[in-house]
Parts: sequence; structure tokens; C-alpha cells
Amino acid sequence: MTVVTVGVHIVDILARPVDHIPQGQDTVLVDQIRLTAAGAAAGTAVDLVKLGNDVVTMGAIGDDELGDFLLMILAKRGVDTSRLVRRTGEQTAASILPIRPDGGRPSFHVPGANLSVTYADLDPDLLRTARGIHLGGMDVTFGLGDPAFFALLDEARSSGAIVTMDLLSELPDLLGMARAFLPHVDYVLPNESQALLMTGADDAGTAARTLLADGPRGVVVTLGAAGSMLVTAAGTEHVPALKTDVSDTTGCGDAYCAGFLTALLHDEDAPAAARWGTAAAARVATGLGSDAGLTDLPATLSLLA
Repeated sequence: MTVVTVGVHIVDILARPVDHIPQGQDTVLVDQIRLTAAGAAAGTAVDLVKLGNDVVTMGAIGDDELGDFLLMILAKRGVDTSRLVRRTGEQTAASILPIRPDGGRPSFHVPGANLSVTYADLDPDLLRTARGIHLGGMDVTFGLGDPAFFALLDEARSSGAIVTMDLLSELPDLLGMARAFLPHVDYVLPNESQALLMTGADDAGTAARTLLADGPRGVVVTLGAAGSMLVTAAGTEHVPALKTDVSDTTGCGDAYCAGFLTALLHDEDAPAAARWGTAAAARVATGLGSDAGLTDLPATLSLLA
């Protein structure tokens, strides 16, 4: 079953533990530094492969060395990158993340070629035949807010594809524009802050119900250590987080999306999918970077036993 991820591709440069930025040209020794494929499309693609899916990813990267690295690491992880577009003269999106001892992750980020993605960069024929489509970061790839893309998503869904959507920013204007996608997706998975900013609501439950009224089949609001909230026409269900030794929270949302969509592709219902997503996120939280700790589907589901 082919799954296609569409949207944001980032190179993450991570270091841990970092409890302060040194003054002047001082040096601080850390335990670990990693470079990873990240972003709401690329990071989720890697996790989807680890969970047993065949994955093609679509979006735009630069023609620089960071782009070379991103193609290499995605291919090494088993992601089909043949539909990634390279932009001449543009930078590949990248983030520097000094990970705090408690797993927190402030960041320095350059959005790069992600901002230039449009419908013309996609492969409509492949999207029409996909079993699952994950839209990663539609709030920053705003060039995809195109009626032609919405029509394509509707066509894919009518043919049986499951469409999920995650977000990247915490900018109210961009998140508000991303609501235009909601009638054309099955499930949207914002974090709590994004859900509140998208809707202007005062609490996650109200925000989720507001987003549900825009047209998706379900809304999952991830709540960090408090777990997640699934809201559908059938009601609201809280899914608690799993206890784990947290090293780094980078990519937990991407892993949650990968676990959630994988469960749906295995014909599980939405509450079960939320539990699969929770398990995948818990695995990733144990290591440094967006794919750390996640190995395969059986090991992930063992956390739910």
C-alpha cells in the first residue's frame, strides 16, 4: 500500500543536553549531535516506513549540500524521493535544535524551499492511486491551498484514500489559512497550541469541535505529557500518554501521525489509531531526533500490551 507524504522537508541538526548558550566563543561539550530528516512530511515519511509502509514523499528542497544530505538520508531510510523537486538557488529548510535536559526543544529555523511548494510540484497520478496521503505543514506550504489540489484530494478520498493533515507553525494567520484544507481531509492532528490559535477557542475541546465542524471526520489534539484528545461525531475520547524516559520531544507529533495513519491503513478505528500514534510518539521520545527510538511496528505496539 503506497502512502504519500506532501509538504515540509527539513534537515534537523540536534545537540543534547544544552542548558545554556555559551558567551562569546566559549565551547560547551555535549553528549550527542545528530543530523536527521525532519519536518511534517519528511519526518513522518521516515516513521511511516519504519512502521511497515511503502512511502513516496513530495515537496521542494534546495540544490545545496543540505538537500544532498536530505535525499541521502531519506533514501537510506527507505523513502522514495523521486518526486521531490530541487529548487535552483534556494536553500533546503533546516533547523538547529539545542535540546534541553528535560527534552524541551527551542529552535533556530530557516524555512527555505518549503515556502515555494505549489500544486505544480506534485504528481497527481500517484496521489490518485495512493492508499494514504499525509499532508505535513499545510500552514507553511500555503502555495498548496489551491482549488485544484483540493479537488485532487477529494478525488483520492472518493477512491478510498485516507487523508491526514498535520501542521508546523504557531502563527495564527497561517494556521487560519490552513483551515481551508479541512473539508478535504479525513483527520487533522494539531497540537493544543495550534488548535487554540486556529480557532480562537479557550480550551482544546472547544477548539477540536470547532475544527470538526469544518468538515473532517475527526480531530486529534495532541496534548504533550497529557496525551491526546480525539473528537469525532461519536464524541470525545482522551487517550493518555505512555510513561517513558523522555530524551527529546522532537518529532513526537510526526511519529504520532505515522502511527495514527498506519493504524487506519490496517483497518483500525480512530480510537485505536490514537493509541498506535501514542505508542509511536513514546518510542521517538526516548532518543535524539525525529526518528530515534522507533524501529518497527511490532516493537511499537508492544508498548500497548
